[in-house]
Amino acid sequence: MTDHQASSASAQAEAAEATLYKKRDKIYPREVNGVFAKLRNLTVVVLLGLYYLLPWIQMDGRQALLFDLPARKFHLFGLTLWPQDLIYLSALLIIAALSLFFFTALAGRLWCGYACPQTVWTEVFIIMERWVEGSRQQQIKLDKEPASLRRLRLRATKQLLWIAFSLWTGFTFVGYFSPIRELGQNLLAFNLGPWETFWIFFYSFATWGNAGMLREQVCIYMCPYARFQSAMFDKDTLIITYDAERGEPRGSRSRKADAKAARLGDCVDCGLCVQVCPTGIDIRKGLQYECIGCAACIDVCNGIMDRMQYPKGLIRYDTQNGMAQHLNRSQLLRRALRPRVLVYASVLVLILVALGTSLALRSPFKVDVVRDRGALARLVEDGWIENVYRLQLMNTTEQLQRYRIRIAGLAGLQTDLGDTVIAVDPAATRWVPVAARVPPESAAAAGRGSHTIEFTVERIEDSAADAPRAVVERSTFVVPR
Repeated sequence: MTDHQASSASAQAEAAEATLYKKRDKIYPREVNGVFAKLRNLTVVVLLGLYYLLPWIQMDGRQALLFDLPARKFHLFGLTLWPQDLIYLSALLIIAALSLFFFTALAGRLWCGYACPQTVWTEVFIIMERWVEGSRQQQIKLDKEPASLRRLRLRATKQLLWIAFSLWTGFTFVGYFSPIRELGQNLLAFNLGPWETFWIFFYSFATWGNAGMLREQVCIYMCPYARFQSAMFDKDTLIITYDAERGEPRGSRSRKADAKAARLGDCVDCGLCVQVCPTGIDIRKGLQYECIGCAACIDVCNGIMDRMQYPKGLIRYDTQNGMAQHLNRSQLLRRALRPRVLVYASVLVLILVALGTSLALRSPFKVDVVRDRGALARLVEDGWIENVYRLQLMNTTEQLQRYRIRIAGLAGLQTDLGDTVIAVDPAATRWVPVAARVPPESAAAAGRGSHTIEFTVERIEDSAADAPRAVVERSTFVVPR
């Protein structure tokens, strides 16, 4: 390595190190209008509307969507899931991961630009900031002003709005795990539990900190997705791109100027694409990991192209192959449906179908058999041998259910329940102690050791005629030596 190369490498290393300690330059995203901005605003309204309204929906006298951790059951709009239904949670996580892979391979960081909670809540905080402090230029001017009562009033108003919105967000978050109506009553009565109080303030602080203070730093430095997204991109992935061949050499000019005569490209070097970017990057420098794919630069550039009476699309959704080979839209679409994307889509559809089928055929009640570990077997009157069990009956429906328990597996085997009918409340669980006994002659014929037996729990007075009416669970009966 020559002295010049060593000096250049050292300078680059020093520059990279300096950026780690550089004071953050505040980003003031400029307001933008356009197709993608409207789509993003619609997404924000829909997602936040769902988030804040869903906990208040009631079904069959209870909260429709409730993750009841103390009771170890989840209520999902008439569907009750138990710890034994962990497979459904696993399927949902797999679906979420495959969806991320599918949409990223197809069109880049759609999740980050439109649906990520960080993006959604940051957008709301920016809107509140504009309400109070004004446009981008007004915010920059306010930050440069010396301390004054006006500046203090505006900053305090903005913080009060942010804090109130964050507290509402934290309260709603806890409302998914604790019945929100009771939570609201306890809040008004200043009777919140310690954990509820902690999580309301914790999630409120996280919302205020991430969406109000950190903003783009979460996307650039904290989110791992920005770092490994390149592993899911290829040259046929739709990304936000700047057409350098058409735009360069860039330069300012009047609306009536002849760009060709001045040997200029279509880019007028207005810098608006940088001003509207929520992470502060210049898309004209090419694809960067900081780009969250919000398409704000596309909207503002198309507006400038309209004013200059140039064709739109100087900044657009395109692929690397599309830019290099000048592919049209139909060619881009055909290349987008490549094997990688089709495999993701096929697996995603299969898992969705399997999950839907499993939920449709899911048993309306579940049974667990637990042996009494304190005494495996004991002798009772007349030489009968008794084993004790506990049966957990879980009613996964929203109606009261009644059950009858039968037992089989050894000659003369019977329980102390007889024909007793056991009722279980809607979406509830009940433990039933069961003493199983065999006569001495049956025990002698069976021999010492453990023997397989079956508990049959039959549902009676069943209103769902097409659902399974009985569940069979196996256990062991021990004959002592």
